[in-house]
Amino acid sequence: MNQRAMIAAAAASLMSLAFVAGPAHAADEKEKCFGIAKAGQNDCASISGVHSCAGQSKADMDKGEWKYVAKGTCKDMKGLSMDDVKAMKKG
Repeated sequence: MNQRAMIAAAAASLMSLAFVAGPAHAADEKEKCFGIAKAGQNDCASISGVHSCAGQSKADMDKGEWKYVAKGTCKDMKGLSMDDVKAMKKG
């Protein structure tokens, strides 16, 4: 492998690490907030397992659906934390 190819490979590796590390840091500043997503605007799987993808919620403000919000803002939006939802399921 020539020097130019090695430098290009090293640069590509560093760039891919930057892309992987970026979202992890962003996730630290967000939390899942249940019961605030409008139909079709959830961020991922429902807590009940009805579906496993973003954008598949069928009803507004379903307590089993969630969106990522800035950490500390969920309660202000009248949303529920993961612990709140789990407690509701038990009771």
